[in-house]
Amino acid sequence: MPPLAARARQHGRAVHSRAAGAAGGAAGGAEGGAAGGAAALSHIDAEGKAAMVDVSAKVATGRSATAEAVVALGEVAYGALTAAGGGAGGGSAGGGGGGAGAGNAKGDVLGVARVAGVLGAKRTAELIPLCHPLALSHVSVDFELRPPPACEVVIRARARCVGATGVEMEALTAAGVAALTVYDMCKAASKGIVIREVRLLEKTGGKSGTWRAPDSPPPPPTDPSA
Repeated sequence: MPPLAARARQHGRAVHSRAAGAAGGAAGGAEGGAAGGAAALSHIDAEGKAAMVDVSAKVATGRSATAEAVVALGEVAYGALTAAGGGAGGGSAGGGGGGAGAGNAKGDVLGVARVAGVLGAKRTAELIPLCHPLALSHVSVDFELRPPPACEVVIRARARCVGATGVEMEALTAAGVAALTVYDMCKAASKGIVIREVRLLEKTGGKSGTWRAPDSPPPPPTDPSA
């Protein structure tokens, strides 16, 4: 074989070897990252397909979650909501608070939003495709009115159950649905209402234990009768 052709073939083998080594190194790095605790999506299987997590081997434990949503009403809609001078009705789903929103044409805004949040939590598995249906032990939806200049309604939803998977999505759904209901009942006063910061504040139970957002308010005392 002519020297030039031999050198060309040898160079080709070297390039191929380096490329294969680089690919192997990248794959090894990815596997090493996963083994080293890199985040993985639990609803994606080994083939990259969406899949419901199998929780049949998990032990049922007490679990809870608290979520929050903020509804920025603006001065006009906030004024309509509070026209009757009512408070936030800060009780749980079975509590009072019927006075707030009596000046709104659709009636008791926060009372309806509270019930909507509870119903939303109970139907989370029908709305979020890969959520497990859960037997909820308790759901509560509370409100905090922030007067001008904020003109906001802060919604905090809490969910509890004894089960093999967490209730974070139920709490988030309750907060989100309650926020949407406030928007629906106040939109005649303003179309510029903004729903923001729908987020998890805290979760407890399960293998991962307790997690709390760094700026989360302290959890309320547990009501043993709830």
